[in-house]
This record gives sequence, C-alpha cells and structure tokens, in this order.
Amino acid sequence: MFAIIQSGGRQVKVTPGEIVTVDRVDVEQGQEVTVEQVLLVGKDGGDVLVGAPFVAGARVVGTVAGESRGPKLRVFKKKRRKGMRRTKGHRATFTRIEVKDILL
Repeated sequence: MFAIIQSGGRQVKVTPGEIVTVDRVDVEQGQEVTVEQVLLVGKDGGDVLVGAPFVAGARVVGTVAGESRGPKLRVFKKKRRKGMRRTKGHRATFTRIEVKDILL
C-alpha cells in the first residue's frame, strides 16, 4: 500500500514503515503527526483511489523522527556596469517523519 500526500506545497510518495522528509512541521520529536491531504492511495490488490483534489476520509499517520537541514543555497545578484552586487543565503529546515499507517 502506498499514498501520495501533499505537504508544504510538495507531493511525496509514502509507504508504511518509511521515513520521509517534508517541509518543516512545528511538532516536537516523538509526537504523532496526521496528514489529511492525501491525493492518491494505491492498495495492494492494484486498486487506486484518486481524490478530487483529496481522497475523502484518507489520512497518513506517523511520528516525527527529527529535523534536518537542507544544503546551503547561495543567491547572487549583479547588475553589470552599475557596481551593484548582493549575496544572500538560504538554508531550509526539513522534518523527518516515520510513516506508521495509511488509514482509509
């Protein structure tokens, strides 16, 4: 069984027992998280439930396994012949979720 969820504007494919990385969720480590924005559910028999936009009554339950940080991104802007140069940085924080179950 698998599901495709929407978290933070991104779509992630999850299966029970898997650890997935999603955009930061404000929940302490070890606490339970429920994602109710399930776009698609694939069952073991080959049946597929597709939502419009979400599958009614479906949710994914997991626990927070911790946080991690993405790579450093460097944003450099320059206007030629003007002497304007600006460097900014960005580093995203992600949450690791261990998926326990997919409920219908």
